[in-house]
Amino acid sequence: MWWRSPSFILDKQQSDTVPHQRNPRDTLPLPSPPPFSMADTLQNPNPENNISAYYQTRAAHHAVVTGDWLAQAQAAIGRDPDDSTDTTVATVAGKPFSVIDEFNSWRKQPELAEAVAAIRALAAVIRNCQATTMMELEIELKKSSDSLKSGDTTSISLTAGCDLFMRYVTRTSALEYEDFDSAKSRLIERAEKFGEISCKARRIIAMLSQDFIFDGCTILVHGFSRVVFEVLKTAAQSKKLFRVFCTEGRPDRSGLRLSNELAKLDVPVKLLIDSAVAYTMDEVDMVFVGADGVVESGGIINMMGTFQIALVAHSMNKPVYVAAESYKFARLYPLDQKDMVPALCPIDFGVPIPSKVEVETSARDYTPPQYLTLLFTDLGVLTPSVVSDELIQLYL
Repeated sequence: MWWRSPSFILDKQQSDTVPHQRNPRDTLPLPSPPPFSMADTLQNPNPENNISAYYQTRAAHHAVVTGDWLAQAQAAIGRDPDDSTDTTVATVAGKPFSVIDEFNSWRKQPELAEAVAAIRALAAVIRNCQATTMMELEIELKKSSDSLKSGDTTSISLTAGCDLFMRYVTRTSALEYEDFDSAKSRLIERAEKFGEISCKARRIIAMLSQDFIFDGCTILVHGFSRVVFEVLKTAAQSKKLFRVFCTEGRPDRSGLRLSNELAKLDVPVKLLIDSAVAYTMDEVDMVFVGADGVVESGGIINMMGTFQIALVAHSMNKPVYVAAESYKFARLYPLDQKDMVPALCPIDFGVPIPSKVEVETSARDYTPPQYLTLLFTDLGVLTPSVVSDELIQLYL
């Protein structure tokens, strides 16, 4: 069931200025079925320190405090005046292009999602590829995608973003009938368009969610999510009156960052220890969480503690809203908490722990769809049951 679509909100705001557009579903990215398998990746990619690349990336980012559908979105939200992102590819004379180096250069931007950095890097692969046929170009693109995914097998959004990019960019029958230069130009155009869509996803989600945030409400958030922060920031800038309860967000305590950022916006905020969720739930009107990945069942994989918050909210009839970009839609179907790629992280208890004591170091958990109310995505506001339909549209 579709509650609201991007075109519904945008057309309502721009009925006098934006000409009639085609169905936004015509431009949805349609990637190829990924080779990703849970069984193939149930292993720690960093055996030396037992810390997953997922957690290292997350910790690095949190340490920093700080077309037709596309045409509609650009017209509605405009270009961010602070967005000075340079989409050109820096090349060094005599140095061969490396997709890993390009990916790492994009990752240095703390507000850029890992999946978007991968999408930008793959777009650079097309521009710099020396292939002379479409087959060679697709093989090179596939190799680059596989190398990015193998660098961090614990990142769900990275894998899903690469697979969606591959499907979206290469899905055009016109490439079979054009000369190579024209076909390559078409691929570059589609790659850049997909990158633009991905970069603007957060702001579109923030716009779609505003009808659900009302004056006087209390919102519980868990840890730090860039897209959830964008939702709350947009509401604050719209002069809505609300308050936020932030969990501490152990083990990385990322909720501290969110509370600090909200305080800068003069939003009333209260910081909670994670175990105080049930104690304060009767004061909460809604729960907003982000997601590391949205799976085929309509459930989400997110930072540790999301599942128990959803359980408490469900038992007390509080809505649980998820804000997640469409490039996080993954072809995974976990059956329980252990049926997913492990993402391990260090935990500081403040006191020495005896070696005989086993410590749970997983950084995320799985929340089944029955405990979620709605998912806010750049494809629209979806119920969990619709996610499987959207995945079919994206991946087939």
